[in-house]
Amino acid sequence: MTGIQQKDRNLEKRAAAISPSSCFAPIARGDARILILGSLPGQRSLKAAQYYAHPQNAFWRIMRDVIGADGTYEERCEAIVEHGIALWDVLAESTRPGSMDADIKLDTAKANDFGAFFLRHPHIERICFNGQKAAQMYSRFVDDADRAMQRDTLPSTSPAHAAMAYSQKLAKWRDAIEASTRAG
Repeated sequence: MTGIQQKDRNLEKRAAAISPSSCFAPIARGDARILILGSLPGQRSLKAAQYYAHPQNAFWRIMRDVIGADGTYEERCEAIVEHGIALWDVLAESTRPGSMDADIKLDTAKANDFGAFFLRHPHIERICFNGQKAAQMYSRFVDDADRAMQRDTLPSTSPAHAAMAYSQKLAKWRDAIEASTRAG
């Protein structure tokens, strides 16, 4: 790589760090019972325009092992919808240099419109937070005190959360998802 190419690449990285990141539209059907919430898409996900696109993120592997979501991105999304699962992020927008949740600039954070989401998805009975940061941001930015539903803070599927073995993460995710699919 030439010096000019390296400078261009560094400028692109700095511009991405300064520009706000925006979330994707929810993947959901009106009959969803479970809402899985992340914080905000990371850089790999934004570049691929797909939820959990980082190859070392365990989300899609867990979905494969719990509900059989496999195949192309579109096929995996269809599988979660067929199992009554909706997928979204807590934040609609925020500035975050890189992909680490700890780097989200909370003073620039804007939450998604959960009031409208719950009106369109009235059967949501459980929220599964993909990691502590998603749960913390939801508590901080979303006023839903009038909604009675189960809330589970699950281990983050991020490769940055390597302190827990995959088998332990899988067991916790399986318990939360199967509890709602058995009840539904």
